[in-house]
Amino acid sequence: MTSVGIILSGCGVNDGTEIQEAVSAMICLDKKNADISFYAPDIDQKSVVDHTKASEMHEKRNVKTESARISRGNIQDIKNADPYKLDALIIPGGAGAIKNWSDIFENPSNPKVNPDFEKLLHKMHELKKPTGAICISPVLVTAALKEFKPEVTIGNDINTAKLLKSLGGIHKKCLVSEIHFDKKNLIVSTPAYMLASGPYEVYQGVEKLVDKIIEICS
Repeated sequence: MTSVGIILSGCGVNDGTEIQEAVSAMICLDKKNADISFYAPDIDQKSVVDHTKASEMHEKRNVKTESARISRGNIQDIKNADPYKLDALIIPGGAGAIKNWSDIFENPSNPKVNPDFEKLLHKMHELKKPTGAICISPVLVTAALKEFKPEVTIGNDINTAKLLKSLGGIHKKCLVSEIHFDKKNLIVSTPAYMLASGPYEVYQGVEKLVDKIIEICS
């Protein structure tokens, strides 16, 4: 049974994990009989957003606690993620994938990435285990693994592609329902809501990403 860790960033597209992307990954992994575990940082969110207005709220929320809404309570601190027991990682998008794991938005020229996340990604890379990056999360993966010059896609957004390149990555244009596979670094990415007009388009790309991850692990 393939063991896959899903990295969550909160709950909600504007301040945490994009829920439809995360659920698509969960369904596709469950269909493949994968063993799924969930991880998030035990820290405050950078911001809390009222999703009915897309405006910030004056309150604090914990990333791990909010992530547990998606995983039905089954969530672990990222510090407990064991790369020797995991076969792969998948990171859904949402603004929290950048906001809560890094300071890329505040400091794009020289960003810092959460050290626990960066350590996990580096160890998975060293062990030649794949990472799936959905939507905006390829930017985070690129920042964490910049010395390896990852090849990733975020679809075709010019500004985000420029940001990827400035972080040391190589951007590949991709259709919403397709994936890009960086064979050297074992990174699979798909645009999802960087391009998608609805959840089925997201699902199509995520399904191919999961299929590729499982194939690599087989």
